Amino acid sequence: MINVAVLGYGTVGSGVVEVIEKNKEEISKKAGEKLNIKYILDLRDFPGDPYENKVVHDVDIILNDPEVNVICETMGGIEPAYTFSKRALTSGKSVCTSNKELVANHGPELIRLAKENNCNYLFEASVGGGIPIIRPMNYSLTAEKIDAITGILNGTTNYILSKMAAEGADFEDVLKEAQEKGYAERNPEADVEGYDACRKIAILSSLMTGKNVRYEEIYTEGITKITATDFIYAKAMGRSIKLLALSRETEGEFYAMVAPFMISVDHPLYSVNDVFNAVFVHGNMLGDSMYYGRGAGKLPTASAVVSDVVDCARHVGRTIMCFWDTESIEFTDIDQVKHRFFVRTKAEFEGKALEVFSSMEVVEADVAGEYAFVTDEMTEGEFKEKAQQLGCVLNRIRIER
Repeated sequence: MINVAVLGYGTVGSGVVEVIEKNKEEISKKAGEKLNIKYILDLRDFPGDPYENKVVHDVDIILNDPEVNVICETMGGIEPAYTFSKRALTSGKSVCTSNKELVANHGPELIRLAKENNCNYLFEASVGGGIPIIRPMNYSLTAEKIDAITGILNGTTNYILSKMAAEGADFEDVLKEAQEKGYAERNPEADVEGYDACRKIAILSSLMTGKNVRYEEIYTEGITKITATDFIYAKAMGRSIKLLALSRETEGEFYAMVAPFMISVDHPLYSVNDVFNAVFVHGNMLGDSMYYGRGAGKLPTASAVVSDVVDCARHVGRTIMCFWDTESIEFTDIDQVKHRFFVRTKAEFEGKALEVFSSMEVVEADVAGEYAFVTDEMTEGEFKEKAQQLGCVLNRIRIER
């Protein structure tokens, strides 16, 4: 029997219990052992809950119980999740987590601790909710040199941009609606400013390169400056606007970034709408592959956590290999990265735009008083200089493909 303890009985934690209990027979068959929820750690009591007798308030009860094999850390945040995870791993208990913040900050250390103590630190649910992406990168794509990842990694922002595109609505109005539906937090900063997607692409990039990609060094730009007018132009161009998290490694050069991009109708991520997420991976032998599904939510995320629990049950006393070293990767200066840019300026700046950018593709759309165009490919640094010379940029959005 594999005894499981769940740390945190919130949305994901209660989902983990629900998935294990509802699918117990199927899960136990796949794990090769019966799974049993022995403890649930939370500061609160849950009178009337079917599992109220499993709730404890002291983590030491769990950490000191030799019968507990696997811990599901679904608390979120850095502390006390970090301390509890370290103690669990040191005592030889495997930890499965959905905590992207903790993984992005301390992943290499916790993976090392797991290896030293013949257990596992698994984090499938930390990126893309229920989308299987960590496991494919560690198992299915091991014959590949992965050199590019492009993802829609945040359901809240994808929902907002999808609604803006479909309805011609403004950002603030759609954000309010997303909050009312529970798709956005009361304080949506982590989502709309790109911080959530940044941590996720840092995790994926670390697995791609085998080195530590620090999320603090990733250029990150949110969607708060995207307007309904931008979507008028996007529609005229046969494009859509998505918040993309991407990383690239070419000939020893590496960069990662999170920003809104205009993508064409034939791009694989064009049709990823609403709260869905997708990750597009390029390997040097396989070429392109894409992983799609619900990127958040109680049961999709819980399902990913439980899949890690099953993996732990199959590997008791053995560490599943995960290549993520503590050595930090060196980033290419973002100013050296090349893109094409969609640019909006006031109509009276047309002559100046032609003078500064010389070669461009004019964008015709039903927007009064503006002049819009797409630049040739240039570095971020070159664009900054030219935008400064132009003197009036109402908005600019990078072009992907």
